Amino acid sequence: MTVEIVILAMIAAFLGLRLYSVLGRRAEHEEEIIPGRFDANAKGGVASPPSPHQPVDRSAQNAALRQREIPSFSPVVERELRAIAGADRRFDILSFLQGARGAYRMVLEAFWRGDKDELRHLCDDDVYQSFASAIDARVAAGETLDNRLVRIEEATITGAGFDAPFARVTVRFRADIAAVTRNAEGQVIAGSLNDAIEATDVWTFRRDVTSADPDWLLDETDEG
Repeated sequence: MTVEIVILAMIAAFLGLRLYSVLGRRAEHEEEIIPGRFDANAKGGVASPPSPHQPVDRSAQNAALRQREIPSFSPVVERELRAIAGADRRFDILSFLQGARGAYRMVLEAFWRGDKDELRHLCDDDVYQSFASAIDARVAAGETLDNRLVRIEEATITGAGFDAPFARVTVRFRADIAAVTRNAEGQVIAGSLNDAIEATDVWTFRRDVTSADPDWLLDETDEG
């Protein structure tokens, strides 16, 4: 009888150890914190996962994306741009560059087809007279331009200035242009529409910030 009791006690002890081994390890895994499941909130607690029905505020994301789109400038140019923005609350760098691209295309195409009326609305007096004189000389020679602006590769602000009430911003354009000059008989005397050339122009735009007219005028042209 004593031997049987001893054997049963040993079996019970063995089963107890096995049970403790299994349950003990399982408990350790259940209590272990899995890192990275949730982010801690500002108070040190656990942040709940976002609800799929909760609208997402994209304003901060859009602002960050917009900030990355804004180019960097030299301290002098940045200071002048800030002065322009302070005097004209409607001034926005990205919107201005988009408008400058459009103005570049409109001025070139108006000049190529000899549209003085269009140029009058886009340029100040000095630049207009320069374009008008070139158009008159072209007409006198019996020549026409059959040019195409293929693409604007780059439009970069390289200078700015504010002399109240006038704001001036200089933009460097790099574009691909297919240029052809024809004589009075329509024959090609220069250029080719099949081979675009890279053109670089530096244009300065001017605006009276006290004017109700939001348009900028082409104030100066130069080759880059």
